[in-house]
Amino acid sequence: MMETESKRRQVIHACECSICEQHPYSRVAKEHRTINRLVAGAHERQRRLLVGFLAHQRGRGGVALLARVTGLSRRTILRGRRELQQARGPANVARIRRQGGGRKRVEKKAQRL
Repeated sequence: MMETESKRRQVIHACECSICEQHPYSRVAKEHRTINRLVAGAHERQRRLLVGFLAHQRGRGGVALLARVTGLSRRTILRGRRELQQARGPANVARIRRQGGGRKRVEKKAQRL
């Protein structure tokens, strides 16, 4: 079954850093909102890779900062950085999750009942 556009749409996370809370119209707050808009429009793997890349660019403290900005866990961001460093080729581009990953289909659950 094909997902509708509204189902795929993610909620845009509100940044929780002190700069955004104290100065919501600053250049930094605007940058954080832009990052969150990009993250909201991406699927799981793209989200990990994007935030992992941004954390790598920021250097030391980048993972903690982007965890606060995006609301993603540090573990997810570190996984994205690791995936970027491994430079996995386009061989598995069609798959977002590993084989067998994610929730089981409702039909399979119903068979057991």
